[in-house]
Amino acid sequence: MDLEQLFDQNKEKSLQGRYITLDSIESLLNRLNTNNQLEVIGKSVLDKPIYKYQIGTGKIKILLWSQMHGNESTTTKGLFDFINVLHNGSELAHNLLNTFTFCCVPMLNPDGAKLYTRANANNMDLNRDSQDLSQPESRILRATFENFKPDFCFNLHDQRTIFGVADTGKPATVSFLAPAYNEAREINESRLKAINLIAGINNVLQQYIPGQIGRFDDSFNINCIGDTFQYLGVPTVLFEAGHFPNDYEREVTRKYIFMALISSFKILNENDIVVSEFDNYLSIPQNKVVFYDFIYKNIKINYDGIEIITNFAAQYKEELIGNQVCFNAYIAKIGELDEYFGHVEYDAKGALYKDDKRNIPELDQKADFYIENNSNFVNGLMIC
Repeated sequence: MDLEQLFDQNKEKSLQGRYITLDSIESLLNRLNTNNQLEVIGKSVLDKPIYKYQIGTGKIKILLWSQMHGNESTTTKGLFDFINVLHNGSELAHNLLNTFTFCCVPMLNPDGAKLYTRANANNMDLNRDSQDLSQPESRILRATFENFKPDFCFNLHDQRTIFGVADTGKPATVSFLAPAYNEAREINESRLKAINLIAGINNVLQQYIPGQIGRFDDSFNINCIGDTFQYLGVPTVLFEAGHFPNDYEREVTRKYIFMALISSFKILNENDIVVSEFDNYLSIPQNKVVFYDFIYKNIKINYDGIEIITNFAAQYKEELIGNQVCFNAYIAKIGELDEYFGHVEYDAKGALYKDDKRNIPELDQKADFYIENNSNFVNGLMIC
């Protein structure tokens, strides 16, 4: 199967960039509602509809949900790319629809999506509400889980650009986790199914993004939805869409999320797991916070009349301005950076720093500055 070609043929072109809201997907969902697959299963804090899209007649039941965090939209794009496959009339579509029943909640947190925030309208992280169920969105997902009775759960998220694959210097473009079901992080039959599935997905993705796949931390937190569903005995897989070089809109990463989804269902369809893949799963390096968006090395600064050489880093903040997500770079760390990598790195080779207000960088200031060799940096990037 040519996964690259499959993605190109089924990419949902109406969804682009990072700002994906309910307005972005409602007309799309209605267009895909060819046989009453679409249902409103509840309302958000701000009374926005939360949709379920269910398709397929197979015995293996898959529950997938995205944008539990409103500003994590890459997997939403990948999910719609996958749904397009189910509608393309191919032999693959026929086999998937006869093998699986897919229950998709493409946007669990429409209020957070509109505001481009992690939390919902009550400023609650829904992924810390799986026990209290204090929020309507949390109760809707739990009710869907209990009514649908899935065989597998796919928990679809984004992760920040700060994550790398251990200390390799490569970004964690896609990361996975089979969440723990208890404090001891033991392996039972249910969790092993998720582990084996992730190992199989990893084998596929390594052919496309070698060394750019991470394993998320498995510390147990019963308040997290994936840990709860694993605790309740349903194999659960966490998908984390991360950074691919120069892909801040996550249009490349969505392709690998799509590939991961297709691969997972191919593995389950073919029952292509005959032995424990636990060792292969553990061989996936863990995510580690090792990246800044920009690192500037060997910068000379004049500090109280003393010239010293230092380093500093800048990080983008994703700020919603109007209806556009803007990536604005701010200085995030000054000093020792030997343990970090930059998605973009500059070596000033001892050139003197200056900006419009001061002679030294300060934390949280906008990354607009000059160095004495006439290099001008605007929003983190060198423009001349």
